[in-house]
Amino acid sequence: MMRELITILGPTACGKTTFATQLAHALNGEILSADSRQIYRKMDIGTGKDLSEYTVHGSAIPYHLIDIREPGDKYTLFDYQHDFHAAYNDILSREKRPVLCGGTGLYIESVLKGYHLPDVPADTELRRSLENRSLEELTHILQRYRPLHNTTDTDTKKRAIRAIEIADYQSKNQSSACAFQPIESTILGLRIDRDLRRDKVTKRLKSRLQEGMIEEVKQIIDSGVAPDDLIYYGLEYKYVTLHVLGAISYKEMFTQLETAIHQFAKRQMTWFRGMERRGFTIHWIESTLQPEQKLEQAYSFIRK
Repeated sequence: MMRELITILGPTACGKTTFATQLAHALNGEILSADSRQIYRKMDIGTGKDLSEYTVHGSAIPYHLIDIREPGDKYTLFDYQHDFHAAYNDILSREKRPVLCGGTGLYIESVLKGYHLPDVPADTELRRSLENRSLEELTHILQRYRPLHNTTDTDTKKRAIRAIEIADYQSKNQSSACAFQPIESTILGLRIDRDLRRDKVTKRLKSRLQEGMIEEVKQIIDSGVAPDDLIYYGLEYKYVTLHVLGAISYKEMFTQLETAIHQFAKRQMTWFRGMERRGFTIHWIESTLQPEQKLEQAYSFIRK
């Protein structure tokens, strides 16, 4: 039986996890996460792990690349590639179907294309020369190395400095052959109407706050994680941390975070459309279909 990788992608709040676990259950598969923040332990509510969804009809669906690092650890795309391939090969060795699921387009594309990513060492001298620069200045410096396709690398000074560090290293060191080969995959995308997505984002944000997202951030900080490290992760952890520190009010936190999540969803869709322009075929399925209808459409695209 063919064990080709199935990839499920889509913007935040489109229902990827539910769909992926149902499909994995039907195909004797296991989930590989492609979420850049769900790798961290304790960061549960803010990242929307929803681990209860990994039980389908009483069966536990095995998952990988979730809860593998401590908050505060710096986890790179290089790290993700290596961890992905270790888990992917393990799944194949047990003759299970690998299902890659998530909304971090860069993670997905890096493993499907087989990006060559050197393990860029820290450059303390370069960091020292940049630490007093403003975020605007750092953004201009990074633009000298490469075009900026999204704002993730310039969300904070720490992110911008690390992005410059990587770009500077790559400009001085010639790439060798890819460490990993590209992977063939059937790619399924969940499409959701923009207005519906915005409504679901707002409702989900309210729900997460009621579930204790602010308390979760306080507990992580109390465990010894520096607030700046949480802010580095962006979105929920950035704005909730700023609120916990007293930098913004609850209302400001909610409004700014809601806007940031909507912007993030737009950037996700921009990335996925870019993947299509770069040669990937994404089979889009409407997120509003009933579960059995989505599965039926998925079967028509999957090579079994």
